[in-house]
Amino acid sequence: MNEILYYNLKDAPTLAPSLVTQLCREMGRRIVGGYYDEGALIEDEGTLSTRFSVSKSVVREAVKLLVGKGLLEVRRGIGTKVRSRSHWALLDDDVLAWHLAAEPKPATLRQLMDMRRIIEPKAAALAARCGTDEQLAAIKAAQDKMDQEQRSSEHFAVADALFHQAILRATNNEFLLALEGVIFSALLGSIRLTNADPEQNRKSLPFHRDLLAAILARDASAAEQAMERHLIDTSERLSALVPGFGGAAK
Repeated sequence: MNEILYYNLKDAPTLAPSLVTQLCREMGRRIVGGYYDEGALIEDEGTLSTRFSVSKSVVREAVKLLVGKGLLEVRRGIGTKVRSRSHWALLDDDVLAWHLAAEPKPATLRQLMDMRRIIEPKAAALAARCGTDEQLAAIKAAQDKMDQEQRSSEHFAVADALFHQAILRATNNEFLLALEGVIFSALLGSIRLTNADPEQNRKSLPFHRDLLAAILARDASAAEQAMERHLIDTSERLSALVPGFGGAAK
């Protein structure tokens, strides 16, 4: 569900993806999820064609897409090899989405939370200073939706994602907005763990309400601090749930 929600939040095309895109995503999920080890050779074109019931030309095009994202490299006479993570286009929307389809890894969750801690407090401050009245109303509408949907983990996750999206958009900073995929991936990856029980939704709402109040008051300093408190709480809950997460610096 989180992968689909990620694509929805990013306004990905709603039409059914082509066979090439479908195969690219399936192979990408397997690579990110560790089905194929880094440095390992994947199956040859004919084997993949048979396994996924597609033509060899579909396999070739899917592999080209994965090469472009840094996940694969093709070596003549050797085969197609999985590249190390250091070569992956980690900020690519598909790669971020595929992390949501994989079993969450503590190191990945921690690094994504670190990114949130770097980006979102300052984004909240900018939203308080620079957001239009209409943009601030969108943040409030998302908060209202969270209040209404606190008994549903799935619907609450959607409202929570829209809340953080609205804050980023209220910064009116194109470069920050270009990083929203990182926020979505981190948020959706953590909320499926921290808020699996709808009761946890109720406990997280005060942090969101304090943040909203600071932004609506156009108090940039208070908004930054409120976002930091919210992310500290998220880090602490992940630390309690995920062995090896370790939490971000407090």
